[in-house]
Amino acid sequence: MWTHFNPQLWQDIAISESIDSFGAVMWPAALALCYFLDNNRHLVNLQGRKVLELGAGTGLVTIVASLLGASVTATDLPDVLSNLRANVMRNTKGCRHTPQVAALSWGYDLEDSYPSSVCRYDYVLAADVVYHHDFLDELLATMKHFCRPGTTIIWANLVRFVTDLTFTENFKKAFNTSVLAEDGEMKIFMATYRKYERGHV
Repeated sequence: MWTHFNPQLWQDIAISESIDSFGAVMWPAALALCYFLDNNRHLVNLQGRKVLELGAGTGLVTIVASLLGASVTATDLPDVLSNLRANVMRNTKGCRHTPQVAALSWGYDLEDSYPSSVCRYDYVLAADVVYHHDFLDELLATMKHFCRPGTTIIWANLVRFVTDLTFTENFKKAFNTSVLAEDGEMKIFMATYRKYERGHV
């Protein structure tokens, strides 16, 4: 199944989807985050920035961030990387920075696979990564791992379950959080890790 997304200034973005995997479907928060980034470049300037996407899925957010000038690494589980890579490569020809695609299992072997001394990002992007699954603690640990001084998380999510709200509360305890945009149960958060705030113990 193919979906076409048309941002303000570019050609159609063609995304291959599959209903066989959660990671191969274009979820609402990914669309919301892309529209936000495209229409708020004065607020979030991705030009020349190093960006990591968690749970990249179909690759739409990575594609839009790349078209906005970012150097992006898209991550997800190994079983969705083939479709993710194909979508990203198909839609980012001519971008200044060629996106990278890499496997990442939340909370697993992070320091060995992505050493914090080397893997530093200006932005960590995530869309619809919080839903009914058993790895919410691992997701939060992964977010913390990639957030160094100077890193900003931008996370978009559509609230569906009580566990989503629990995760959001735990997220706010660990991160200094503000709401960039909201529409009903759809929210886009911007956050920095409290650990690196001045005076934080």
